[in-house]
Amino acid sequence: MTTLTATPRTITGKTSVRLAKEGQMPAVVYGPKQETIAISIPLLDFKRILRDEGESTVIDLEGLGKPMQVLIHEVDRDPVTENPRHADFYAIVKGSKVEVAVPLSFIGESAAVKAGANLVKVMHELEIEAGAADLPHEIEVDISVLENVGDQIHVSDIKLPKGVTATVEGDEVVALVQEVESEEATAGPDMDAIEVEKKGKTEEAEEAE
Repeated sequence: MTTLTATPRTITGKTSVRLAKEGQMPAVVYGPKQETIAISIPLLDFKRILRDEGESTVIDLEGLGKPMQVLIHEVDRDPVTENPRHADFYAIVKGSKVEVAVPLSFIGESAAVKAGANLVKVMHELEIEAGAADLPHEIEVDISVLENVGDQIHVSDIKLPKGVTATVEGDEVVALVQEVESEEATAGPDMDAIEVEKKGKTEEAEEAE
């Protein structure tokens, strides 16, 4: 289980700069049975969790006087550096299920794509419901079943881990194969036709004169 040490934060407001100098980041934790608590967390540890395990991982939050399992609910990032600068944690109620969006990992090789068709990934993450212990870090989608142009993979085709259910309709498209557009379809205007049209207009103008 992933652990993260939190420190109660008594000063709120614009504390990001001061905390950053101390290697910390402001955050809050809340939930259906947890009052909102302002906290600070080690920035490097949080960035490592985001990088290695993703936002759908369950975290054991320590340092608040009682054991607490949380999910990363929202991350505010710097618009320039993309570094996280604030996080919201959702405290999980023991025994209850949670809904999260889990990244999709596309595996295998499609015969249609290998032959030159385009693979279109309609979804990049899947909304699921599961108990905290059953939450996967990612869900695999095998594209080897896409053998011909027009083939599709739907949510109902994905093999979900035990204890995990999708919260979107089973007929939602996850990925598909489409034909590559021909050069004729993407070609520019016919310059000969334009030239003929110009000549025609010129002749008409001369006749009018």
